[in-house]
Amino acid sequence: MKQLRHIMGMPVTVDVADNKATQQDLDAVFDYFKYVDEKFSTYKEGSEIMKINRGEILPADFSADMKEIFKLADETKRQTNGYFDIKNTKGILDPSGIVKGWAIYKAAKILEEKGLKNFFVDVGGDIQAKGKNAYGENWRVGIQDPFDSKPSVIKVLEIRDMGVATSGTYLRGQHIYNPHDRTQIFDKIVSLTVIGPNVYEADRFATAAFAMGKSGLHFIESLPGFEGYIIESNGQATMTSGFEKYVKNN
Repeated sequence: MKQLRHIMGMPVTVDVADNKATQQDLDAVFDYFKYVDEKFSTYKEGSEIMKINRGEILPADFSADMKEIFKLADETKRQTNGYFDIKNTKGILDPSGIVKGWAIYKAAKILEEKGLKNFFVDVGGDIQAKGKNAYGENWRVGIQDPFDSKPSVIKVLEIRDMGVATSGTYLRGQHIYNPHDRTQIFDKIVSLTVIGPNVYEADRFATAAFAMGKSGLHFIESLPGFEGYIIESNGQATMTSGFEKYVKNN
């Protein structure tokens, strides 16, 4: 079963290769993403994060999920030497850089808890893959060409039981910032893709690594179990030492 819906302002695709999958299984995942959007959206005035930013909810009254996100964000900030920070340039809390990967990972757990073993969850190009596809092969993930508006794919990855996330400026412009220099303009790199043990880990480190600029690839290289692929504004691409093993060559 494969379905696509638009939630959180992004295309959300759920593809389950197990024969026992039901419509209710997929609906549970889509409903979860709607819940996440209602709680963490920085575009909806009634969301919990917006109420927190307006001072309408005090820390003692934060929801369990909000407390978890703030804890994970603080942990990521420490692990990345401050290159990940959910407080944006205006001093407003915006956990978007960690919520998407976290939510995809949680959604995948919903399917696992239903006994499903082979599935693929894709939200705006960030992906959690479990098991194998309907053909009994590893799941395939395309890396978009940041210079082609069609869009087209420049690399195809083959993964299972892993996550893939991409950070970049080619779709949404300069929405990423360097917490150490909030006036910095990112004009040297346009895309950074990270493969990790799960999409939550890949997503948070992709965001931080992109903020580091070209040195972000060295940071990904230093993380056990992670691989990265960076595309510079001049079209040059560089990958970590183990990235090639995930690339489909035919």
